[in-house]
Amino acid sequence: MEGSLSDVSTPGRIADDGEGISAQELALAARNHGLPLEALRYEVTPAGLHYVLVHYDIPLADDAGWRLCVGGLVRRPLELDLSALRALPAVTHRVTMECAGNGRARLSPRPVSQPWLLEAVGTADWTGVPLRTVLAEAGALPGAVEAVFTGADHGVERGVEQDYRRSLPLGVATGEDPPVLLAHTMNGVPLPPQHGYPLRLVVPGWYGMAHVKWLRDITLTDVPFTGFQQSVAYRYRQATDLPDDPGVPVTRILPRALMVPPGFPDFMSRARVVRPGPVRLEGRAWSGGGPVVRVEVSTDGGTSWVRARLAAREPGGWAWQAWRCDWTATPGTHTLAARATDAEGRAQPLEQPWNLGGFGNNLVQRVPVLCCR
Repeated sequence: MEGSLSDVSTPGRIADDGEGISAQELALAARNHGLPLEALRYEVTPAGLHYVLVHYDIPLADDAGWRLCVGGLVRRPLELDLSALRALPAVTHRVTMECAGNGRARLSPRPVSQPWLLEAVGTADWTGVPLRTVLAEAGALPGAVEAVFTGADHGVERGVEQDYRRSLPLGVATGEDPPVLLAHTMNGVPLPPQHGYPLRLVVPGWYGMAHVKWLRDITLTDVPFTGFQQSVAYRYRQATDLPDDPGVPVTRILPRALMVPPGFPDFMSRARVVRPGPVRLEGRAWSGGGPVVRVEVSTDGGTSWVRARLAAREPGGWAWQAWRCDWTATPGTHTLAARATDAEGRAQPLEQPWNLGGFGNNLVQRVPVLCCR
């Protein structure tokens, strides 16, 4: 009896009422680890603590055999090995990267997929060649409208066999805001395998799906790319009964503030315990739409809010900003919360946003705390 891809790759779905996390989702969670929230104390996330999402397998790559091909609507097709790329003038950008599905597991009803809570984020110093430098060398022909990026990771998703592939408008790919990188170095050392060794795309301000890892091909096209990861996955869709709804593309990161969990945790529940008296509340805030201009903190579950002290964003930077707030804890139970507002006036919602894929869920974080002597 012949098999088909549909035997192992099923359509996306919403969890049934009362349905718990499945063994398949637990397997995804074991492969795709998040940032321990106490690691928000690091301005630059160590590579081993930075969140990881791998759609398929981590490809085996080596310096000698790897090539980046640049083709399509270009005057001079290029084939560059890693030494050639490393010889080009490099820049370093500190960039906060967040998975588009961060917060998905907190939704109700829950989209069945990688069950992120709040931890799918990290900030690194990425070093590499500006993408516009390489595209200028290749020379875009008139009519080119998009750059399509292909990674070496190969798999099947919802019945579609594919390489991981995404595109950017040519204006974004060649622009300076954001300054898109062909990155070969993370925090001063070659990319770790799980972060895209030997080369990945870094698109500051955009959710993680745009940062194609294990990058091996760039093709300029005269029509918008309609591959799976562009036109099927990573779209904001509201309706569950409109299968042909094209949705709205997921692009820039929505504002978010996260709090370093105060005090100390229970092993199993991760519930926090603090002692009565002064407690320093601190964390990080970021947005893909510009600097965060305000972080507010609540210690009573959102009934009242006070403004936190917010560090300035680095000039021209794309990294998170530190914030802090002092609280006098009293015996009893408390629910702490933090919310961010960016320069474009976008603020985190207090009520659950929802969409079919569970993308861009930036609902405010709430941290239950027990204060006891």
